[in-house]
Amino acid sequence: MTAWPVLETSRARIRLPDVTDASKLLRYRVDNRAHLAPWEPLRDTEYYTLEHCIRSIGDGRNHARQDRGYPLMAFDRDEQTILATLNFANIVRGAFQACHLGYGVAARLQGQGFMREALETGIAWAFDELRLHRIMANHMPSNERSGKLLASLGFEREGYAKRYLQIAGVWEDHVLTALIGPDG
Repeated sequence: MTAWPVLETSRARIRLPDVTDASKLLRYRVDNRAHLAPWEPLRDTEYYTLEHCIRSIGDGRNHARQDRGYPLMAFDRDEQTILATLNFANIVRGAFQACHLGYGVAARLQGQGFMREALETGIAWAFDELRLHRIMANHMPSNERSGKLLASLGFEREGYAKRYLQIAGVWEDHVLTALIGPDG
């Protein structure tokens, strides 16, 4: 098993959360509920409970143990507050060596380069430590910020999927992008 990461940037520590972080995850979810809602599936009220946060953290750690996904969180340097999430999900090994990337940043940090900082560090880790060949990230055409961020990180458009994911209760089209690792 790959060692669980503790990654450092100038503004953050990025790692898998543990159960002691459940109240921080709940605060992140509640504080950013309206900000993230247009880009996420519909969330029921249970999602915004401490019990659900504890369960989510446990599920995420199980995924990491099984090398199926790494739901990382970017904490402030003192690890008191979650600032962003970056999830390397749906890992497929064998001939593919790929995953899907999902991410979100706290509303108060939007537009400050924080998500780019966290993703640069996380992506380097995924290529180096997880030995992935391809990271795929998809975004709604209306999410221009996400599209620009991915392009600035080197992701290339590979396609367009109609009614790809149900976001905020609506089947939304998505731009499909991918980044190939340094191994080519």
